Amino acid sequence: METSVDANRATRTRAQIPRFALFLMRSRIRFDHASFMYRQLDPARITETSALLCKRVEERFPQAGLRHVARDLKKLTEEAAAVSRELGRPNYVLRGIVAVCILGLLVLLGAGLRAVQIDAGLGNVSDFAQGIEAVVNDIIFVGVAIYFLTTLEVRIKRRRALHELHALRSMAHIIDMHQLTKDPERVVRPSDSDTASSPRTPMTLFELGRYLDYCSEMLAIIGKIAALYIQHFDDADTVSAASDVETLSSDLYRNVWQKILVIDRPNSLPIRGDE
Repeated sequence: METSVDANRATRTRAQIPRFALFLMRSRIRFDHASFMYRQLDPARITETSALLCKRVEERFPQAGLRHVARDLKKLTEEAAAVSRELGRPNYVLRGIVAVCILGLLVLLGAGLRAVQIDAGLGNVSDFAQGIEAVVNDIIFVGVAIYFLTTLEVRIKRRRALHELHALRSMAHIIDMHQLTKDPERVVRPSDSDTASSPRTPMTLFELGRYLDYCSEMLAIIGKIAALYIQHFDDADTVSAASDVETLSSDLYRNVWQKILVIDRPNSLPIRGDE
């Protein structure tokens, strides 16, 4: 009796081992998937953040020109998601055309080599030397052509990415122009010595702080979009251009935050007589 009970326990234990192993495997897959989500940028999240920021700007400053910049940034973010997928997706049609062209060039090169072998069999040294020279020229030409064809897809994608990065660079400067004349000192300590051409800041201190916050957030999104373009497109020139855009947005971001710190600590401003 005890022997049969032990046998049943052993059978149940062996049956539970595969289930436990399957549970561990599924848990490991879920863990790996969750950890992988935080190793790359999600275009949908960036688009969602940009759309929310656009609504915040429109609700807070319905008459300000910054709302138009926020709309353009939202549109640019939506386009960036599609462009990023396009840059990371292989162009199989173009690759097929390139493969056919390379095959044709190799066939022509083989025909040229065969013609030289025929001339060599005729025993004419002069014609044979001219044939060798022609074959060398053909090999060089075919090599250059193959290099051009094999790098065609990368160059097309690079041109597209650089065009989009140029638009990001321009938008970063536009955002900087919007915050350029927003001086917290003029709000904290108004002056009677302003001229007719002095910039006007018809905002309260709180509104100016929110305005500068929105500018800093838009600059941060621009840096994320630049990183999105090179997430699945590892091209040296494009990576360098994206890094330049990220550096530009970071520098402008720091300039904006210097003004925000002045708003948070207005007593740190110097007295005008001491300037």
